[in-house]
Amino acid sequence: MVNALKNIDLRVHDGDRIGLIGTNGAGKSTLLRVLSGVYPPTHGTVEVDGRVSPMFDVMLGMNPDATGLENIRLCGLFWGFTPRQIDERLQDIGDFTELGPFLTMPVRTYSNGMRLRLAFAVATAQEPEILLLDEVIGAGDAIFYKKALARMQDLVDRANILVVASHSDDMMRQLCNKAIWLDKGTLMEYGQVDRVLAAYTKMRETVPASPST
Repeated sequence: MVNALKNIDLRVHDGDRIGLIGTNGAGKSTLLRVLSGVYPPTHGTVEVDGRVSPMFDVMLGMNPDATGLENIRLCGLFWGFTPRQIDERLQDIGDFTELGPFLTMPVRTYSNGMRLRLAFAVATAQEPEILLLDEVIGAGDAIFYKKALARMQDLVDRANILVVASHSDDMMRQLCNKAIWLDKGTLMEYGQVDRVLAAYTKMRETVPASPST
């Protein structure tokens, strides 16, 4: 049996924006799923005070045969919006996607980038208390990515707590005030984001490269 997480002991408070760093397989996604309730802990306890909003797959709930506008309503219900809340957000979501007349067409006719724009726009229209993100989403070309990042920042600002896994140091510094460094499921360091990133970077620089084959 493999222990994906070991000896994790931490407290997260209102106002915390925490970045999860570590190599692939370090346990970042597992920790997020334990916090969300997807994976129950085999040892210890997780205590959560607030509504958890996990954003692990923004494409969930999308029907390829429905139009973009119909999918805004379908995905909105999936994310927990009431019909009235969907109506209130419909114009903003549609404008953000920049899909224009394509919103009246079936989603199966969209490119992957267009589908991601639509799904991202709906998912980021929520009002989260505890927001969990597994990798920040790249939605389209460079210009739209900047727009998506600004919308993500607004979503983070509305959340009481953020926990996000990412391989982007710049993204961590922009969104987070704290960081957790995981290595093979073990908490190596937890604290101010620049300090933890510096320790993680130093470790990566001192680890010898694998010999080429």
